[in-house]
Amino acid sequence: MQTRQRRLGRTGPTVFPLGLGTMGMSAMYGPSDDAESVATIHAALDAGITLFDTADFYGTGHNERLLARALGARRKDVQLSVKFGALRAPGGGWTGVDGRPAAVKNFLAYSLDRLGTDYVDVYRPARLDPNVPIEDTVGAIADLVKAGYVRHIGLSEVNPETVRRAQAVHPIVDVQLEYSLASRGLEAQLPALRAMGVGVTAYGVLSRGLLVGSKPKGPTDLRAWLPRFTGENATRNAHAQQALADLAAARKVSASQLAIAWALSRGDDLLPLIGARTRAQLTDALGALTLELSPAELTQLEAACATIAGTRYAPEHMGNLDSERRV
Repeated sequence: MQTRQRRLGRTGPTVFPLGLGTMGMSAMYGPSDDAESVATIHAALDAGITLFDTADFYGTGHNERLLARALGARRKDVQLSVKFGALRAPGGGWTGVDGRPAAVKNFLAYSLDRLGTDYVDVYRPARLDPNVPIEDTVGAIADLVKAGYVRHIGLSEVNPETVRRAQAVHPIVDVQLEYSLASRGLEAQLPALRAMGVGVTAYGVLSRGLLVGSKPKGPTDLRAWLPRFTGENATRNAHAQQALADLAAARKVSASQLAIAWALSRGDDLLPLIGARTRAQLTDALGALTLELSPAELTQLEAACATIAGTRYAPEHMGNLDSERRV
């Protein structure tokens, strides 16, 4: 059973081998139920999960308030990983990113209030601001570390060269990157990150539910606008979904357990985030911890998902990802 704690990079905290990503609890995948979300967070705590990932722009603050309500006095028992910088419009749209030092400190002030805490464990810009040197953004977070408001600094969706520049200002514990059987671009970056002692927090390990046949639940569901879930890509990807389901049936486990177990097998310096929105989904995901995959099974899983079609974000957004920039 894979319950041995993992460490975020060379200098970060030790955590349970799975983290809970809470984005889906704040309407990003369609309507959510606060009572069930709180119950799921409580169940995650009881199961031993220690790292909870959130962002100030998930539900424009709703997600942070939800976590504060659910954690209560147990806040001291967990690590909060908080992203910032994405800008929202009143109608719910996205208007860019802001990594200016003054904005960094402003974002954290509001997050601390919504979370009901006086510090966060890992603070990270959600995206690189192309108009602000990463040294300036990280320098502002370093000031917050010195002041006791932040324990560790992380990054998200950046390439190793950006990490290297950030490391020159302050130690970076991990980078949050999308990684799954359907999104394996991270593997080209792992050697450089490992050489720097920087860990990886892997999000989207089910490719936003694509690997288990989940479909968008209306126009407010983020996935309705993602290439892998639409048009000819959706039809083509159904074949990979079925292949994964067949492998799961043969093993008498769920497809999600196979996908999560695959992510867990990629190295102890990698922490998969599970995006469970319900207690049933959480229980299923935790089952992956007891699942050992043979080399042959790993190869079968990778072959089954090799035909996944479509980029993980729309082309115009892919172009804005520093992690996709080759140096």
